[in-house]
Amino acid sequence: MGHSHHHHDHPEGNIKVAFFLNLGFAIIEIIGGLWTNSVAILSDALHDLGDSLTLGVSWYFARIAKKDRNQKYSYGYKRFSVLGAIINSIVLVTGSIFIIIEAIPRLLNPVTPNTEGMIYLAIGGVIVNGAAAFRLSKGHSLNEKAVYMHLLEDVLGWVAVLVGALVMNFWDLPILDPLLSVLIAAFILYNVFKNLRESFRIILQGTPSDISIKKIHQVIRDIPKVLDVHDCHTWSLDGEYHILSIHLVIKEDLPLSELENIKIETKQRVSKLGINHTTIEFETQNEECEPC
Repeated sequence: MGHSHHHHDHPEGNIKVAFFLNLGFAIIEIIGGLWTNSVAILSDALHDLGDSLTLGVSWYFARIAKKDRNQKYSYGYKRFSVLGAIINSIVLVTGSIFIIIEAIPRLLNPVTPNTEGMIYLAIGGVIVNGAAAFRLSKGHSLNEKAVYMHLLEDVLGWVAVLVGALVMNFWDLPILDPLLSVLIAAFILYNVFKNLRESFRIILQGTPSDISIKKIHQVIRDIPKVLDVHDCHTWSLDGEYHILSIHLVIKEDLPLSELENIKIETKQRVSKLGINHTTIEFETQNEECEPC
């Protein structure tokens, strides 16, 4: 297990930096949103606050996910990061619905916000979230990718607020403010549901989207002395670490040394397809395979 530690310390540090950046800025924004009387700023503030929670939870779960397997969690703690992703999604959905409810009355009778204040806050938003997104742009884990997506959305959200504020500064179009906030909320919801789908697929032990069962069957059937493949199950622990269990039908009475060679060959072939952990069971042609 030793070699994987190096890979995971880094994301945790990145997430930590992004967390403090975001949390500090989200607090400034909420005050700023109330001061400028802008729902767009408030919706971005909420977005950022949601992301701070996301980052906090991700950071916490990234630490837990590194723990080695034990008797209580025989596969280790990797799946905790998926739980983190789901908790965050729920927070963001709640926030977005709240924003939309706030924005609707403003769409009907728009209030002019303090555009100059909005411009300053938006520039700050682009810089802070841009810096945090840059820190996480090279991440690999589902957790890091989710966090990176959040931060990237924040940058885009702030760019939108900046453009809106500049337009409102020169033209009397107060409706732009609530319009922006609804668009930001809709965008958050769209991405959250995409993320949730991926997380549920992992939790419900669906076949990982980057693994082809057909291909697994093909490469194993090509191994000499393997007659057939049965009962092939593959699932993912956290979106990155994939597990396979499979039955190989072999010719009668092969010595153990030959079975061992078949096993090594099988593991090598499936690891090229992205499988990290393989459990193999051998059976003969006449054997009744219960689940098959």
